[in-house]
Parts: sequence; C-alpha cells; structure tokens
Amino acid sequence: MPVISKKNFRRLCRAGINGKVLLGGVRRPENEEHDMNTLTLKEQQQRKIRTQAGFLAALDQSGGSTPKALTAYGLKETAWSNDEQMFTLMHQMRARIVGSPSFNGDRILGAILFEGTMDQVVEGQPAADYLWSKKRVVPILKVDKGLAAEADGVQLMKPMPDLGALLEKANAKRVFGTKMRSVIKQANAAGIKAIVSQQFEVAAQIIAAGLVPIIEPEVDIHCPDKPGAEKLLKAAIIEKLNALPARQWVMIKITPPDQDDLYLDLVNHPRVLKVVALSGGYSLEEGNNRVRRNHGVVASFSRALVVGLFAQQSDAEFDAVLDSSIQSIYEASSLKTGA
Repeated sequence: MPVISKKNFRRLCRAGINGKVLLGGVRRPENEEHDMNTLTLKEQQQRKIRTQAGFLAALDQSGGSTPKALTAYGLKETAWSNDEQMFTLMHQMRARIVGSPSFNGDRILGAILFEGTMDQVVEGQPAADYLWSKKRVVPILKVDKGLAAEADGVQLMKPMPDLGALLEKANAKRVFGTKMRSVIKQANAAGIKAIVSQQFEVAAQIIAAGLVPIIEPEVDIHCPDKPGAEKLLKAAIIEKLNALPARQWVMIKITPPDQDDLYLDLVNHPRVLKVVALSGGYSLEEGNNRVRRNHGVVASFSRALVVGLFAQQSDAEFDAVLDSSIQSIYEASSLKTGA
C-alpha cells in the first residue's frame, strides 16, 4: 500500500471519520463529494446510517415525559405555567444541545425529533434542514401518539388517525424516517405477537410514504422474564422481516438484551438498515456497557444522553459534559468487546 503523505494525513484528520482510506491509497475528498452529489438526499442519508460509525440521539420527549426532562435539566416546575411555555423551554434545551460544537455528524448518525421540534426553527433554519445541512445529522420523526392501556402484558400504540398527514408534512420538511414506540411488560406470546404485528402494519404505511420506519417494541427492563420476552420478540420480528419485499428496509430499536448478541440475526438481516438500542432506564454507564457487548448494535439514547446537563451551566461547561457523553456513547456503539 502506498505511504500516506503528511498532506493527505492532515486532510484525513480534518475529514474525521468520514475520511476513507482504501486499498491502493487515499480516497480523495473530491471523489467522495462527487459520489455524494450523485445520490438523492435520502440515499445520502441512508448510506450514512448504513455505513458510518456512530449512534442516534433521541431528542423526542413528548408531553408526558417533558416535565421530568426539564426538571432533570435543573428547571423547577414554576418555570412554566402552561404547555406552550413548557414546550418552549424544551425547545430551548434541544436547540442548545444540537447547537453545541460537540453535536455533529462525526459521531452522531441521526437525531429523533418530536413533532413540535420538527416544526421549530434552529438558527434561522427549519429544524430538519439545520440538522442535515449544518450538522450532517439525519433527521427522524417520532410519529406515535403514546401508549394504550396494558393488555396481554403489553402496551400497544394508540391509534394514529392523522398519520398520513403527518408523513406528508415530514416529507415536505425533508425528514428521513420515523420512530414509533410500544412496550412489553410481560413474556406473553400473544401480546408480543400483537405488538410486532401493529408495528409492522404501521411501518408498511410509512414505507409507502417514502420514509424509513424505526420499529421500537421496548422490553421493560423490569419485565419479570426479560430474557424470555426478548426471545419471543426476536422470533416475531424475524417472521415479519422475512415477509418484507425486496428494497424495503426498516430499523429496529430494542432494549439492550440480557443475552449478548441475541439480536445479531436482526443486525445481519437484509431488510434491516440498522439495529439501535434504547437506554430504557439504565444509567449511561450500564447502557454503554450493554451496547458495547452487542455487535452491530448502536445506541439510541435519550435520558442517558443528557444526564449531567443543566440550564445553569455555562456554554463551556455544558459543551464539556455533552462531549464526554457523546464520546462514551460513540465508543460503546463502535468499539465492541469480545469476538
């Protein structure tokens, strides 16, 4: 292999992890740029998610979880008196996160947004455009409307009668994909089959709209038989994946399993673009350790990502804490343990 010159080495360092070294020498940045320019926007974003190291940042807290997120951010509930003020404060927090120099596409593949955030403006640009054009982070939209009451040991998603209109808006705002969450509380085969069936039924509508769905059947970390629930879930997902037509892809968001590499068959499935893991109530350290032990799985953390961030911090303090968290999640997602 030819020796890399100092000039090319500096160029690779500036390019970060996006710099490509191939057998036969350095791939020139202008060739990389040419390749990207021949792809559509969604093809560029899909290639990034499929091939680049990194993780998904989950910034999609909705009404039910927003008060807790703001309290953890160091704001008292007296800081807002209605939902509009609460969501304004939440947007300011998210804008501070994505505006940080630490938050960019070198280590972050994509960001999952709440609808209200998608509708906001960040530094003078629509949120999704800002994420991609300024940060090279792929925008993804949370589309579910919350959870139904528990039945058969699971919580299905509530009906989404306006999903079609929301998907149209997401496309108009140049969003790449979607995310929808349901929860498994018990290792109940009928309930788990119902959850997976609902997820894939909605996914079909999302795929038909030209978006890539993230299917998120979360297994509660307090499930009495979590390993049993996870095995039932894996079997149900594989059955649905095998029925997907060619050139249709989904992403799967799972709770880090108790059995390491349990979901490796999903990672390697031709209909799966990416398998990502939620933190699910685990601490940042525990979540990272669990992700690190699962090959091909990358993190998609929410609460664990923002731990230690406070409204009262200076920008330098805020950025230092965020950078440390991003680096630890990036390493857990890309540097795996074991064989």
